Amino acid sequence: MFRCEVVTGNFDGSQGVKSRDWRLRRSFNLVAVFVFAVCASAQVPAVRIAPKAPAGFSPRDLSGIWMERQNTITFSPEEPPFLPWAEEKYKNAKPGYGPRATPDSEDPILSCLPPGVPRIMLIPFPMQVIQVPGEVIMLFEYDHFIRHIYLDRREHPKDLDLTWMGDSIGWWEGNTLVVDTTGLNDKTWLDQVGHPHSDALHVVERISRVDRDTLQDDVTIDDPKAYKKPWIGRQVFKRKPSWHLLEYVCADDRTGARK
Repeated sequence: MFRCEVVTGNFDGSQGVKSRDWRLRRSFNLVAVFVFAVCASAQVPAVRIAPKAPAGFSPRDLSGIWMERQNTITFSPEEPPFLPWAEEKYKNAKPGYGPRATPDSEDPILSCLPPGVPRIMLIPFPMQVIQVPGEVIMLFEYDHFIRHIYLDRREHPKDLDLTWMGDSIGWWEGNTLVVDTTGLNDKTWLDQVGHPHSDALHVVERISRVDRDTLQDDVTIDDPKAYKKPWIGRQVFKRKPSWHLLEYVCADDRTGARK
């Protein structure tokens, strides 16, 4: 550690003895000024300028406009383990997407019926996520459906009525939003290719923002009346900061229309 000591006395070279040379006095004076400057600078701590952190994101901030991954028609490439009645219903379905697509599709959404959960997460339209205290809200451009995820309660209502979008509650596990949805009617398909389900459907999603522009939704579909075990899949969304939701209205001509 640098240490400075001050020596007292006359800087004229005498310290009790008279100086005989003015040049010697000048030399002492120059040395004194130098030592004083060094000591002063040694006693002032260096000022450190912290480097600016690169612009980041909060992993718990899910807000913004997100667009689902294109050409995703189901949550998993692997077929779920059907129970007999569900497998038969699936084989008889007439989807408008995928390898079994047919021009005379009987997809429920062609009659302007809601896609329901979890299928709404596969519809190829953007969604907007809004976070408010106690709730996460998903606004879908597709027919302007709204999904409420309640963070301020831990249980579903006991007398829950069956609906298209069900009842969703959520909580944070680290930086992952866990969403539990029940209370779904059996009038929807699970995906774009016609996988059926019963009124016992229970959907658990683990939604995480894996980087600034990517939202990942890991989905577990549990329906003991239709499948032998839970079916696990995933959906991925990309952030669209320059987008906004447009108006979309489902028309009765089975094609849908933007207005």
